[in-house]
Amino acid sequence: MKKRSLIIIAVIFIFALTSCGAARSMDYAATSAPMADYSKGVNESLTYQGEVPMAAPSTVDTSGGIVNAASAASTSEQMIVKNASLSILVDDPMKSLSDIMKLASDLGGFTVSSNSYQTYTNSGLQVPAASVSIRVPADKLNEALDQIKALTGDPTQYVTNESVSGQDVTQAYTDLASRLRNLEEAETELTKMYEKAEKAEDVLAIYNQKMQVSEQIEVIKGQMQYYEQASATSEISVQISAKASVQPVTIAGWQPKGVARNAVQALINFGKGFVNFLIWLVIYVLPIVLVIGAPIFFFIRWLVRRKRRAEEKLKVMPPLPTEKK
Repeated sequence: MKKRSLIIIAVIFIFALTSCGAARSMDYAATSAPMADYSKGVNESLTYQGEVPMAAPSTVDTSGGIVNAASAASTSEQMIVKNASLSILVDDPMKSLSDIMKLASDLGGFTVSSNSYQTYTNSGLQVPAASVSIRVPADKLNEALDQIKALTGDPTQYVTNESVSGQDVTQAYTDLASRLRNLEEAETELTKMYEKAEKAEDVLAIYNQKMQVSEQIEVIKGQMQYYEQASATSEISVQISAKASVQPVTIAGWQPKGVARNAVQALINFGKGFVNFLIWLVIYVLPIVLVIGAPIFFFIRWLVRRKRRAEEKLKVMPPLPTEKK
């Protein structure tokens, strides 16, 4: 009886230990530092400079599992998840799409997704466009960005947007490694207790607790593996448009720029919209009004006239004679 009580107390203690580790991880997730954002405009320099710190030494074995949580927890190298996005103008979006996908492969990365479609200019001209998302090794991010911008011919003029963002996940990764170590120690103790248990109810209680701990271990391993892979490669999202889609406004040989260009373009767009409205009004709306509205108008007019005639007849009719008492 005493032995059974000790086993139950030990199980409760280990459960409390793992629960505290879970609470600690949740507290960190709620109070972790926000993502550091390093962004720049087309003609500005990046705020964040320098090479991206390499990920912590791999702790993943050939089967994809993390084999040494203690060494992972002791690593002092920063883990930065760094991504970028670009919007560029090129002569041939389809060719540039193919070049960017090949670039990712040449740098040791891969293509995440790609999409090609048709769009229209303000003048109604149909032009191709595309978007692509690739991943490249983190230490080759700047090289990849430079080669993608070179596809425009003139990056200062045809790169319409560029941003780079980075998130430091070092603390999160270290906390996960610490939790993993504690859970693995608890799993080892539960295994020893499971092997020594004799009563069926003790075996079942220890087994259930052991399964919960094992499940938490697998979840943490997956999170750590995600951080390792995300910090080892950087994602680049590229929006590719044709130069023809943003042709400058020309008025008698004059090409307005800046605010003047935007104002002239807005005026032209308003004129086009107003003319389109008149066309729809005359060709579509007016016939519907005539076909449906005209009969209703004449019917209501007939009812009004009929009512007036009835009222006029009542006015001219002589009053009825009254009875004499």
